[in-house]
Amino acid sequence: MTETITNWAGNITYTAKELHRPYSLDAIRALVAGSERVRVLGSGHSFNGIAEPGPEGVLLSIAGLPPVIDVDRTARTVRVSGGVRYAELARAVDAHGLALPNMASLPHISVAGSVATGTHGSGVGNGALATSVREVELVTGDGSVVVVGRDDERFGGAVTSLGALGVVTALTLDLEPSFDVEQHLFTELPLDGLDFAAFETVMASAYSVSLFTDWRAPGFRQVWLKRRTDQPSADFPWAAPATEKLHPVPGMPAVNCTEQFGVPGPWHQRLPHFRAEFTPSSGAELQSEYLLPRRYAVDALHAVDGIRQTVASVLQTCEVRTVAADEQWLSPSYGRDTVALHFTWIEDTAAVLPVVRRLESALDAFEPRPHWGKVFAVPAEVLRGRYPRLADFRALARELDPGRKFANAFVQGILGA
Repeated sequence: MTETITNWAGNITYTAKELHRPYSLDAIRALVAGSERVRVLGSGHSFNGIAEPGPEGVLLSIAGLPPVIDVDRTARTVRVSGGVRYAELARAVDAHGLALPNMASLPHISVAGSVATGTHGSGVGNGALATSVREVELVTGDGSVVVVGRDDERFGGAVTSLGALGVVTALTLDLEPSFDVEQHLFTELPLDGLDFAAFETVMASAYSVSLFTDWRAPGFRQVWLKRRTDQPSADFPWAAPATEKLHPVPGMPAVNCTEQFGVPGPWHQRLPHFRAEFTPSSGAELQSEYLLPRRYAVDALHAVDGIRQTVASVLQTCEVRTVAADEQWLSPSYGRDTVALHFTWIEDTAAVLPVVRRLESALDAFEPRPHWGKVFAVPAEVLRGRYPRLADFRALARELDPGRKFANAFVQGILGA
């Protein structure tokens, strides 16, 4: 490798012997077939070694592939090449009068990398981004192209796959008619008195809801409601409306964020928190996220509050979101309606890791599944027990990747023997 390649946060420097940016499907097939170990580098918005192929492996970027965004207005689907980022996909889809049902908080991430790691937005009725996928195309270890659709019994393992099955070169996604969204912000929602029924009501009060806190005191500093204009709106009596534009990370400029104060706009300009043309979040950061059954939401929040001084010592902001259950075998939301606790830390691995371990201990009773692309320390043997379809995924990996060409140390640790 003649250049130093890091992830977006800069906390991971990849050790691959070579970085390749092939410009055609045939070039990808030949490269994969001729390589001993391969991992795909997406947009780099991961914070651990999930993309690390090791010093003898090849790091492959599909960003050089000609971008494909083929919209079928009649079927309400789009076929998109895996390296395309959500911002450009969303603009193209909206131009056809169609929409994705949900987006993550930042639109800068690649489609293939996002669905492979279980990335999500928020909303009690909204699944993770992978739930929009109806077909996945991938290049397997011998250079073959395999297509797995929803009618295939393997589909539950094919989308949120940690890059362990092959190189995802294209996906077909479901779409719906385009819609507008208004974003309303509120401040100072107390944690005291927030029982499960109240939490459910708060999180269901708009199409997408996010709660933010710095854990320096109980409760939430900000509440972000994203209301579809084609759906009935509801009052929000639990907190006061914001009087100025806000950024989720204290001290960061609000101009980086999507339009607030209830100004209607296209779905793709409101569902993310951050504008595509600006640095998302704070830029200088590490991230962790834990997804657990929603019935534990309030108890889990009180558990974090119990160690809030420890958490706050290295925290920039914490976001609470909801995700609907899905059927992807390795999805952190598999089989259960979910609450997601996301932590944006300072950019200091040595200071953050002890706090991560303390946090994981506090949440352990609630069966948390960490986001696959974030910083976590949950032992692999514990994680294996939290995924009831892991054996099925392991069998699928043996079928599609018998030589374990795509199974780096991260994946091997998760899958086990």
